[in-house]
Amino acid sequence: MISRRRVGVASAVVAGGLAVAGLLGLATGPAPISPGDVVAALVGQARSDLAATVVLELRLPRVLLAALAGGGLAVAGAAFQALTRNPLADPAVLGVAGGAALGAVLGHLGGLGGSFAATLGISAAAFAGALVAATAVYLIATAGGSLPVQTLLLAGVITGLFFSAVITLVVSLVDFAQLGGILHWLMGSLGVVGYRGVAVVAAGTLVGTALVYAQARALNLLALGEESALQLGVEAERVKRVVFVAASLLTGVIVAQTGPIGFVGLIVPHGVRLVVGADNRLLLPVVAGAGATFLVLADTLARLVVQPAELPVGVVTAFCGAPFFVYLLRTRLRRRLV
Repeated sequence: MISRRRVGVASAVVAGGLAVAGLLGLATGPAPISPGDVVAALVGQARSDLAATVVLELRLPRVLLAALAGGGLAVAGAAFQALTRNPLADPAVLGVAGGAALGAVLGHLGGLGGSFAATLGISAAAFAGALVAATAVYLIATAGGSLPVQTLLLAGVITGLFFSAVITLVVSLVDFAQLGGILHWLMGSLGVVGYRGVAVVAAGTLVGTALVYAQARALNLLALGEESALQLGVEAERVKRVVFVAASLLTGVIVAQTGPIGFVGLIVPHGVRLVVGADNRLLLPVVAGAGATFLVLADTLARLVVQPAELPVGVVTAFCGAPFFVYLLRTRLRRRLV
């Protein structure tokens, strides 16, 4: 049994790590700024106009976006893993991120972008795409009114491949001049200047996380099996629908601004679960903080590796996540063979 004290310590460590990661992200880059100058700029006492501009207008929105996106994707991954009782589930593996990416691409090509209303429009298009993907996975995997976890991942992989193929088709048919930064965005990028996208992601992440957390107790009971959960008063199918919609909202609003960033929802929940246990009421808040810290650090690394250029942050998370996915897969296979 994991004690609340241990969870409290983990939460404090995550909060401290996020603060350090945020300071590191604000201080490092092509124009290094000392931590003292960063703090001075944040409190409105910048020692130079350059420091104020770089910290407040360029790096702070990016760090905030990374924290919100990392936290939201980690919560979505934890929700999918709890729902399917499978540590290999996350928005990318289940095809939800692919559906959100297709919706956002169509929104961009449809002329959305620029104004705050257009930013909301792209987010709505990405949410719609994520919801279509989640619904497709749900319908494909559902058999006899139930959702067997054995077929869910396979349905997700098939759906993700289909949406990836559609994105490739759309991009190949569009004139290159119309693509703008879409190709770079499709690799996962946090290179957004301004607070408009941050505000949209913050609102969507808050709502989606609240919806998932409201189902934390029900998800704990579902871990006992659907029949046991039903006997304890849990409406399993309603919980599944709510969690799918909430996780799709989280994925959609984030992918609309950052592109599909894989493996955050896979690595972070599994690692945190080893420390704080599987009680979702305690797990989810720590997962959100750990996901935020992970993506801020990943984005900082992406900006440092090939200066003055930068790598897409999705490349960094893929290098971290792909070996971890193989490890989880091999571990589960060994357990089945024993």
